[in-house]
Parts: sequence; structure tokens; C-alpha cells
Amino acid sequence: MLARREISGSVFSRAAFSRSDAVRFAVAAGVLIIALGATLAVEILPSGVSGEVGEIARQDVRAPWTARFDSQMETEQLREQTRREVPPQYTYDIEKGQMSAAQQRAALERAMGPVDAAFRAFLSPVARAEALRAALPNVSEHGHLTLQRLTPSAWSLLRTEMARVLEVAQREEVRDTELAAARAALPERMASTFPVEQRALAGEILSPLLVANSTYDAAKTQQVAAEAAASVQPVSYQIKQGELIVEAGRPITELDRAKLDFFRLLEPRPEVRDLVGWLLLATVVVTLLLAWFWRFRPELWHRNNTLVLVGLVLVLAAVALKATGDRSVLPYFVPVAAVALLISVLLDTTAATVLVAVLGALAGAISGSVELAVYVLAGGFAGIITVRRGERLGNYLQAGVAVALVNLSVVTIFTLLGTRDLQGMLELWAASLVAAGLSAVVAAGSFALLGNLFGITTSFQLLELANPTQPLLRRLLMETPGTYHHSLMVGNLAERAAEAIGADPLLARVAAYYHDIGKLANPVAFIENQGGMRNIHDELSPEESAAVLKSHVGKGIDLAYEYKLPKPLIAFIPQHHGTALMSYFYARAIERAVAETGARPGTATADAAAASIDQSRFRHAGPKPQSREAAILMLSDGVEASVRSLTSHDEAAIRAMVDRIIRERLDDGQFDECDLTLRDLERIRGALVAQLMGVYHRRIEYPQNKIVELEARRVASGPGA
Repeated sequence: MLARREISGSVFSRAAFSRSDAVRFAVAAGVLIIALGATLAVEILPSGVSGEVGEIARQDVRAPWTARFDSQMETEQLREQTRREVPPQYTYDIEKGQMSAAQQRAALERAMGPVDAAFRAFLSPVARAEALRAALPNVSEHGHLTLQRLTPSAWSLLRTEMARVLEVAQREEVRDTELAAARAALPERMASTFPVEQRALAGEILSPLLVANSTYDAAKTQQVAAEAAASVQPVSYQIKQGELIVEAGRPITELDRAKLDFFRLLEPRPEVRDLVGWLLLATVVVTLLLAWFWRFRPELWHRNNTLVLVGLVLVLAAVALKATGDRSVLPYFVPVAAVALLISVLLDTTAATVLVAVLGALAGAISGSVELAVYVLAGGFAGIITVRRGERLGNYLQAGVAVALVNLSVVTIFTLLGTRDLQGMLELWAASLVAAGLSAVVAAGSFALLGNLFGITTSFQLLELANPTQPLLRRLLMETPGTYHHSLMVGNLAERAAEAIGADPLLARVAAYYHDIGKLANPVAFIENQGGMRNIHDELSPEESAAVLKSHVGKGIDLAYEYKLPKPLIAFIPQHHGTALMSYFYARAIERAVAETGARPGTATADAAAASIDQSRFRHAGPKPQSREAAILMLSDGVEASVRSLTSHDEAAIRAMVDRIIRERLDDGQFDECDLTLRDLERIRGALVAQLMGVYHRRIEYPQNKIVELEARRVASGPGA
């Protein structure tokens, strides 16, 4: 920005946050926070199910947020299965097994005593057989036959093996419910060196001696089953936002009903925590957005219609995102980029960029998806970069293509980085193309309507106002032809200067066409319309002449309102003069005051007479230019009138006049309230000089023209010349 030459201040300084700013901030923030918070907090689409098990779902129901769901039903089923799978518990322990083994070995020794005696005694075969039968009455006939065939040494070996087998078997756990199986397995425990019939005999002898050393413990079984069930982890599901809970056309299961109940979709009720969270998010977003407008866009901050427009598009975009946020594909169909295009065209690109950043953050918060946030941000930025000023429909077409390409790129990138399949990517590609096309169509079809509704001048309005058939321009041509052609020249100069510094050339040109419409009230008071007639200012005092010149500003404003010109265009009428001094009439007033004193110029009396002239009577009422386009119009207006008055239009004279006009306006502080830099002034200077040189270029002196000029002089001199 352009610094003032005086020490009094700098245009870099920002006005303090005033009481009126505080009231405006409180009202705007309150309305926006309530509207945006309600949009974010309220579930727009109901689930459409009652939750009865077996009911056929009428529509898909998806999770409204990401959460871990613990299924109590499935967890209890798994615990019950674990309880059933716990084996019966018995009372066996090692010490009990050792004690039981010792007892039963002793019993074996006692039981085998008579048998040992029968084999040691010198008995006849018949007597030994009878003695063995008496010693082992429970042995089968086959077993007795085997026993009778044994020699004393063979019996000794068999008896030793039987004692070992019994001790080993009895040391192990022998459950009372499995005693029969344990006894039946005794022959198999005998060494394989013994014949089968001897092992069978050993089994018959040992079976009564093997007893149970472990009994079923019901209490312990229940305790172990309870501990096993308690160790079972809950059956959990990680459910992401937008994940399908109930599919349309399918019956609702008990698990589906539990999920619906978990997400409070059966009987929706307000959740205080969620409500507070959404309101806090809305408060942060709205506060930062309004603070940005106050800090960096004061010209927009003080316009109610601008704040209403920004708030409206923000809330509408949030509603669209919220309505589709719990769907997997629908959010990608929302033409959020239309907001970027509209704000860029109606306000400016920086405001559009900030608003797109806010919408990207909201999209991510609503959907819980980083991809959607990047999708909204990147697509919006692409639209802002390519739409330019939206002067032609082709600009919107270019913006739509750019948004589509960026949207497709974002979807492809996240598909490669994630687990989405080919079908999902193709669906999102289709959504990206539709969203880009809708964004271009919505922006192109609504920006003019929104501009008229909110009092924002659009490029289409300006193009229409620049048409020479406009009633006001037609009047200017017919009633003040000099002013009309002066306005056209100023428009050409302003347009080229605006292009040189990146300002709005269309706005500058159209403003130039209407900046002097106040001269329609008194055309002959301005020299360009006098056409060789007497100058009425020769008969007026300097003060009266200054009043006549100043009056064309007020009358121009009245006429502009009468013809319903846009307010931004009307603002150029007083700003193109600013508070500049009408130096010609001021100098005449000083000359007149000095002449009335009769003093010579330079004397104290003459200086006192000059000082008595009130300079404020010879200054325009202002305000000073508030925009770069208004400053350009001020310079173009002054330069065009001054250069036209030059007798020589060579480059040196034109450049000197342009330099003088710029220096005078700069020294007079006329650019203190607009965003104009010294670099901008240098570029404006070059553009004005180049344009004027094109207008006043040197022409060839044709002989026919010279003859006509000489003849005209002869006629003017009269007869005999």
C-alpha cells in the first residue's frame, strides 16, 4: 500500500475494533453459529427403521459416526460355549496318587502271599492247582490254566512285573468315572516280553487291586467354567462412519438391532456431548471467518449484503454436506466447488480461498474422511484459479474442466493409498465429473441472480451498462457530446491502466463512462460542451465557478440513483475527484483578491490577501478514492483533460504532463485510503503514456488538407485578403 508523506499516519495502520464492529460481529456470529451449529448437530435423514427383529428394512442405514461396538449378545453366546467346553474337574493330586500306589502295592503283597507259598511248596500238580484256586478264587478258568503252567521262576518274573505295573498305574490319576477303562488297559501296560496269556492273567489279578484315586468335583468344575467365561474378550466391531449397518430389503437381525440401539437410531435422542462439540466447531469456524473479513477485507466487512451472502452459501454448503455425509459416495456428488466459483466472481479470490478452506474442514469433520476434505479443498482451489473474473461463459467451462481433473486426481490418489476396489473408484470418478459439471452450471446460472439480489455488481451487469444504447449513455451523447467523448477516452485510459496493475479493467472502464453524468444538469458549464460559445465562467466569480463544478458530483449521484445504477458504480462519481483542489479557480480567486488590494505580488499585503482565501471552498467534498480502480479513474480523468489542453502532443510533453498529474495527486494525499503502491503508480504512468501516445500519434500532412486550411484562412480574413 502507498505510505503517506506526512508523519500523521500510515495507510498500513488498521482501525481499532470499534463498538459498531463489536455489535456487527456479535449479531453476525450469533446468527451464523446458531444456523451452522443446528445444521451440524441435527441428523437430517432418519434411519427409517423401527428396529423390530425380523422386520424388512425399507432403506439402507449407515453408521452416523465411527465407533467400536461391543456385542453383548455374541459375547454372552461365546462365554456360554466356553463354559460348556470346560472339562469336568476331579480331586486328584500327586500326593494322593503316591499314597494310593503304596497302599495298593501292599494290598498286592498280601493278596499274592498264598500264591507265592503255593509255588514255593513241593506240591503235586493237583495240590498246587487247588491251592492256587483257593488263593485266587476270582480268576477265570483260562487264567488258572495259565497260572498252573508257570514255573516258580516264571511266576517270580510275572509277579515282579505285576507289582511295577500296579504301582505305575496307581500313581497316575484314576478317575472314578474311568476306572473300568483303566483296569481294562492293565494287560497292555505289561512288558511285551511276556506272552499274551500271562499278560491277560496279570490283568485279571490286578484289576480288583486298581482303585480310583480321583473323584468328580462339581464345585471346582463350576469355578473353572466361570473363570474361563470371564477370560473371554468381548466380541467387538470397529464400525466406521458411513458403514452399512442395515441393508435395504434384508430382515433385521438381533445383531443389527443392537447396532441400531448403540448408535441411537431406534429412538433418536439429543446427545449433549455431540451438540456441544458441533456448536464449538461452528463457533471456531465462524469466529475465525468473520475475524478474517474484519482484518483483511474491511470493504466487505462493512457491507451487510456481503456478510449475508457469505453466511448463506456457507450454511447451504454445510446442509448439503451434512445431508450426504453418512453416505459413501453421495458426498462426492455435492457441487461444493460452486461456492468457490461464486465467491471468487462476486467478491474476490482470496475470500473464496478462505471460504473453501473452511468448507474443507467442515467436510472432513462431518464425514470423518480426510479424502473428502482434500477433495473439497483441491477442487475449490482449482475452480478459483481458472474462473478468473467470470466475464464469459467459457471461464466457467474452463473452471469446470479444472475441477473435474483435480477431483479425479484426488480420488485416484486415495484409491492407490487405500483399499478401495476398482468399482468404488469408478463410482467416485463418475461422482467427480457430475460434481464438477454441476459446480460450473450452478455458478454460471446463479451468479447474476445473486449479484442482483445482494447488490453486487457482476461482469454481465457491467457489460450491459457499457452498451452505448443504455438510456443514460444515450443522453450523455446527445446532450453533452464533449463529456461523452471525454468519458470514452477516460475509459480507454482507465482500462489499460487497470490491466497494467491487475485491477478490474471492466469496472474501471464502465465507471469512467458514468463518472461525469452530473454534467447533464448544466452542460454548458463545462468547456468540452461549449463548442466555441462564450465561457460562462468568465462572468462568474471563482467561488461561484467552483460551486458549479462541485455541484456536478451531487447531481451525478442523484441521476445515478434515478437510473438505478449499481451502488459500487455510483461510488466512483464522488471518488474520481476525491478532495482534490480546483487549482485554476483557486488561483483566479487569489489573483482577484491581490488585485483588489492594489498591492504588487510578493509583498506582505498580497500574501495576506492570498491567505484570506478559504481553500476548502475550492476543494471537492470527496471521499478520496477507496479502491485502486477509483484511483485509476482519478488519474485518467485528470490526465485526459490536461493532455488535451496541450499545444504540443509529443512524447516529452505528454510524459511531463502525466508525471505532473500523478505527483500532484500523490503530494495531495489523494491515494492515502486505497491499496495503491508506488510500483502500481509507475505501471499506471507507463500505461497512460503509451495509450495517449497511441491517440496523439503524429499524422502525415496531406496536401489536400493544407489547401483546405489555407482556403479557410482566406475566407476568415475577408475580402481582399
